[in-house]
Amino acid sequence: METETIERHDTEPVAGPEVVLEVKDLKTQFFTRQGIVPAVDGVSFKLHRGEVLGIVGESGCGKSVTSLSILRLIPPRSGSVVGGTVHYGGRDLLKISDAEMRHIRGNDISMIFQEPMTALNPVMTVGEQIIEPLMLHQDMSRQEARNRAIEMLKLVHIPVPEKRVDSYPHELSGGMRQRAMIAMAVSCNPKVLIADEPTTALDVTIQAQILELMQELREVLGTAVIMITHDLGVIAEMAQRVVVMYAGRKVEEASVEELFETPRHPYTRGLLRAIPKLDLDAPDDHRARLETIPGTVPALYDLPPGCAFAPRCQEATEICHGRQPELETKHNHHIAACWNAPPVDVA
Repeated sequence: METETIERHDTEPVAGPEVVLEVKDLKTQFFTRQGIVPAVDGVSFKLHRGEVLGIVGESGCGKSVTSLSILRLIPPRSGSVVGGTVHYGGRDLLKISDAEMRHIRGNDISMIFQEPMTALNPVMTVGEQIIEPLMLHQDMSRQEARNRAIEMLKLVHIPVPEKRVDSYPHELSGGMRQRAMIAMAVSCNPKVLIADEPTTALDVTIQAQILELMQELREVLGTAVIMITHDLGVIAEMAQRVVVMYAGRKVEEASVEELFETPRHPYTRGLLRAIPKLDLDAPDDHRARLETIPGTVPALYDLPPGCAFAPRCQEATEICHGRQPELETKHNHHIAACWNAPPVDVA
């Protein structure tokens, strides 16, 4: 892969101490007929230079709304960010002007959306959708931007990029559209890339190729990545740290190794038990049955008192149904919000 003309950010293979994005006590609400919905309720995390931070949870837990809140893409008629801060480059993104935010969005912080066919403009060629932000943010001429668009399509392994640059989204396969969206997202060399379910609706082979491509781009460009997914297999392969969300709140955060080895929250343990296991050597009648978490995520406009996970939790006690637990450090930067989590380890 040719990368000579790609601007590189100095980076190390693992995350350094520099914090490029810090989200503190983020709160986002939606206005519905049922009332005010706290879609994101006090979420905090830090993203370090060159790392991949995973955000996991079931559908409706607030993962995507968190990312849209960071980029100030919540439709004002349906909802708004009502609290917290999002610090990037010494500024709070929630307080800067719309013009300043437009300059940051797509240039410094970019996003790969969940479904490329709805995120890409169907009446514009793929190349034009890469060229436009390059001319806007990088002050390139049209020819320079076109050359860069071809280079980016080549970088994401789209065959014959000189021809595909003039293709429309409907002329590409699902995997090629996802690659084109990644090319568009990284064309301005963003410091932060938010990937919202980047492998959803793709077959397993294409999923693996997309994940490998994102790792490759992170190493080449030094971009910090927020990986939003419900797939813990993707997290195990891609991320260094993980934030687990449930019903709009963060319920656990740890390094990937600690989370998989010693999950502290019962919801996280339920997610891990629900991962299919390939026990190929066991006879059919002895293979372990796939475990599930009983019940469903509660409606955010009608959350139960106490811990939101308590009605589904087999470990819940009386206090769980009456008081909401706070996030506490359990061991070595491993935090969880659970009354019955294992005690703090003593070295």
